Amino acid sequence: MYVLGSFIAARAQLFTYILFTLQILFIEKFIETKKKRYGIGLVVIPIIIANVHLAVWPFYFVPFLPYIAEYIIALMLDSHLIYKLRTKNIKNKIEKLSKTQGNEEKITKSEEKYNKLEEKFEKYKQNQEYRREHPYKLKIERKDNVKWLIIIMIICLFTGLLTPLGDTPYTYLIKTMRGNTTKSINEHLPMVLIQNTHTLTILAIVLSILIFTDTKIRLKDFFMLGGLIILALMSRRQLSMLVILGVYSINRLITDLFNKYDPTGTDSLIKAISTVFGKTITILLVVLLSICICKAQIKDKFVDERAYPVKAAEYVKENLNLEEIRLYNEYNYGSYLLYQGIPVFIDSRADLYTPEFNGDEDKDVFTDFLNVSSLSVQYEEIFDKYEITHLLIPNNAKMNLFIKQDDNYDELYKDDNFVVYERLTK
Repeated sequence: MYVLGSFIAARAQLFTYILFTLQILFIEKFIETKKKRYGIGLVVIPIIIANVHLAVWPFYFVPFLPYIAEYIIALMLDSHLIYKLRTKNIKNKIEKLSKTQGNEEKITKSEEKYNKLEEKFEKYKQNQEYRREHPYKLKIERKDNVKWLIIIMIICLFTGLLTPLGDTPYTYLIKTMRGNTTKSINEHLPMVLIQNTHTLTILAIVLSILIFTDTKIRLKDFFMLGGLIILALMSRRQLSMLVILGVYSINRLITDLFNKYDPTGTDSLIKAISTVFGKTITILLVVLLSICICKAQIKDKFVDERAYPVKAAEYVKENLNLEEIRLYNEYNYGSYLLYQGIPVFIDSRADLYTPEFNGDEDKDVFTDFLNVSSLSVQYEEIFDKYEITHLLIPNNAKMNLFIKQDDNYDELYKDDNFVVYERLTK
């Protein structure tokens, strides 16, 4: 709850966070029990995501991978492929030698070699079983129900078709990665670890447990945490997934730590928390934490007039013809203007304003916005290109320093935070 505080916003992600949490629960329960209801749940979830928040639909398949990877590695270890190939080679050799006379000595040597290999293999299997039961750090578990989980994942690959948006669930991520929005939007940028105490704390907890204690980590948890940490370092927005999905693996580590060094204390703690008094204390702690997170925002208005053009939007709706104007606005408050029914130049769905999505190579609205807002091009050229008639921009925008001195623009409205201009030459 504490780490996710900065991710709580009125966006579809609040819904998909719950769905990803349920996904892990269903995966764990299905592997443990193989009950059909969990398999059905795993198929239903991606259908909901494809229709509610399709941008994260490809991510749905990531949590499956650690379980499948551990299963495949366990299968490879249990297959003893090298031993089987070597023994088969010796058997074939003996068979060939036995077809001709005079090879008794070679056959005897091959049989001795085969017997030694079998003895060696028996010792290897015993050592392997011992290492499985007493691993150094990585615990590898073979769960045969994972093979059914693979089938479920394959079925889920087709759930992206169960949406009125066609193949968008399959193409959205590809188009986004081709575009330049990921290089310019803050939440898509790589994380600077020293600036993120949350991630540093998570890493410190995991590494401290693994390095300074005798606690083991399951291979699937190692893959899960490792993959999520890499994703979080690649993109700041993925910290939320590290918290939501990684918390299960971290919890298992901490539980194993307690069970190893104080098993009776762990049982006592669980019993204490399970009582009415324990549940009350737990609820009060959650409420207290929630209050601490929300306290700074309790007195805030629903819409911050410093960040969103509340009064300016009212002026535009009351005084301008929305069907005729072509309004230039900046990225951060385009969503609010849309909420007010005002056509926009751009909004926070940045991907949709790139050629990869609009299909017009000559209209890269997102790049043009970046160039205009940074004054790296002549804004008149861009305004001519899009036939801009009006501007709604912040008072402190760099562009406003030039626009307010430009005779080609007439100031129609101004408040403490935003200003509306009419472009006289269109």
